[in-house]
Amino acid sequence: MIRWALLLLGGCLLGGVVHIATIIMLPRTATRDAYARLEPITPVNTVTPLPPPTSDAAAMPYMDPAFASAICRYDLSQGPMKLSVPVRTAYTSVSFYTNRDVAYYAINDRAAGRRVIELDLMTIEQHNQMPEEEDVTAADRLIVESPSLTGLIAIRAMAPEPGLMPQAQSAVAAAQCRRSDDVKGSR
Repeated sequence: MIRWALLLLGGCLLGGVVHIATIIMLPRTATRDAYARLEPITPVNTVTPLPPPTSDAAAMPYMDPAFASAICRYDLSQGPMKLSVPVRTAYTSVSFYTNRDVAYYAINDRAAGRRVIELDLMTIEQHNQMPEEEDVTAADRLIVESPSLTGLIAIRAMAPEPGLMPQAQSAVAAAQCRRSDDVKGSR
């Protein structure tokens, strides 16, 4: 009887180790993750609206048809970026992911408290190299630190009813994602 109990306990432990190892390793071995799926259809450092999902096809799995979506595939190797997203009356959200699909920051229109969600995206090293400006406070400037040089920014605006979908699509299409140098040069 003890032999069977030990055998059962050993099997459960081995099964648990295999299960945990699989869960940890599977995302790293997936070849068709979100970044790989969106790479051919999204240029770097540009907001690209995604087509609405249909019952037959969607750009990404589990897309909600009540939301207009856009993606900015970013690359911080050339410097920090500025993101500007107009806020809709229903709901607008912005989520940040590394190139390995790890979510590291999200903000919505309620948390932003403004008509436009504006923030600076940079690596920790780029943030450390920024000059300290005494007249700029943390409330004036939202800085998001990316753990990787490349990744995705998902922008979503809700259309509470189907007739409002064109307004939600125009809101995500009006979002801007560009290098900070380009913003300074255009002023």
